Amino acid sequence: MELRAIAACILARLTDHGGALGDQFEPHRQLREFGLLQEICYGVCRHHQSLAFLLEQLLERPLRKRDSDLKYLLLSAIYQLRELSVPEYAVIDETVKAAGELRKSWAKPMVNAVLRNFQRGRADFESRILQQPESVQLNHPVWLTDAIRADWPQQWRSILEHNNRRPPMCLRVNRLRGSRDETMRLLQQAGLECAAGGLAPSSVYLNKPRPVREIPGFAEGLLSVQDEASQLAPELLAPAPGDRLLDACAAPGGKTCHMLESMAELGSCLALDRDERRSDKIRENLDRLGLDAELAVADVRDLPAWWDDRAFDRILLDAPCSASGVIRRHPDIKLLSRPEDANSHSKAQFSLLYALWNCLKPGGRLLYTTCSILRQENEQVISRFLAAAEDAKTVRITADWGIECGHGIQLPPGGADGPDGFYYCLLEKA
Repeated sequence: MELRAIAACILARLTDHGGALGDQFEPHRQLREFGLLQEICYGVCRHHQSLAFLLEQLLERPLRKRDSDLKYLLLSAIYQLRELSVPEYAVIDETVKAAGELRKSWAKPMVNAVLRNFQRGRADFESRILQQPESVQLNHPVWLTDAIRADWPQQWRSILEHNNRRPPMCLRVNRLRGSRDETMRLLQQAGLECAAGGLAPSSVYLNKPRPVREIPGFAEGLLSVQDEASQLAPELLAPAPGDRLLDACAAPGGKTCHMLESMAELGSCLALDRDERRSDKIRENLDRLGLDAELAVADVRDLPAWWDDRAFDRILLDAPCSASGVIRRHPDIKLLSRPEDANSHSKAQFSLLYALWNCLKPGGRLLYTTCSILRQENEQVISRFLAAAEDAKTVRITADWGIECGHGIQLPPGGADGPDGFYYCLLEKA
């Protein structure tokens, strides 16, 4: 099947049946033009609202719901005409052919007419976007645009703009194996331009993303791929030598491994996750890095299934969330997220936090984190929890980064060389 037809099928299947865009690529990784396939799919998701508006202007009548593959074929073509350096005649010709591969030869004349109409009147069509609401101009669903604007009235536009940028590739140096400076010299000797991160002492940004197999030292466990925002967790939780540590919702194990790299003298570390398949990734990362931790597969809230009644000194809860702070890495969130999702997540987050509090020693600390920028999933969850748990108090995070909230601190998504959006709140048990 032609590349553009494959892209259309992937995007149609994603919106019709859900899932994650990254998982849809697995059967196609051997394609010669796999990079272009990824570029088209991620690009359509990243620019979806403006592309959909343009298509609406170009069509005489809306497409039928059952023709979602044709819709995404057209959106993919418009994206290529707007954003990529592929010759325009090739985009149009190949897209018309792809309509036939989707068994919709009847649509070939329409596809050709729509794309040539956009080609001829592009300046006019682009100018119409500027007259549309911010959700179209800034490529976010209306509900999410409104929610971010309400939560962050001073920063909302910057947040949306950063969400639309391509994410940087950030590495985490395994400082048990070498210093950041040493690792950067290794990268530079291999021709990889890089720069030290400004927040986490283990972070290094590559000027250009690379497959991990091309990064010297990765296979040997000298470094890992991890955004700088999540690399801040060990310093904030600050486990002491001999501490008993729990990483809840741990898969794929980046924070577990970083905790072990940051504090080699931990008493013990338990990595817990409910997803057995994803838990296998924790073991793979531990083995590659030469680290050791106990693994358990269970729902955090089912304490008898995994807890031995021995309390923990430190707990990290990286709670499942809307992932609204990592949209630049997962732009399919724009297509798949719904207004009710944040409410569902906040209920689950509270129940996870409440269950884990039973497992924490008096005087112990729990770090609650999410990759969300929605207050409903962050400080509002903490407010509810503090009202329910009389022996809980927050510990103020003093940092020269982020935005201090009523409870905790919010790191908004950064630019081309900045961190993802992340929330942190440190709790102590009286």
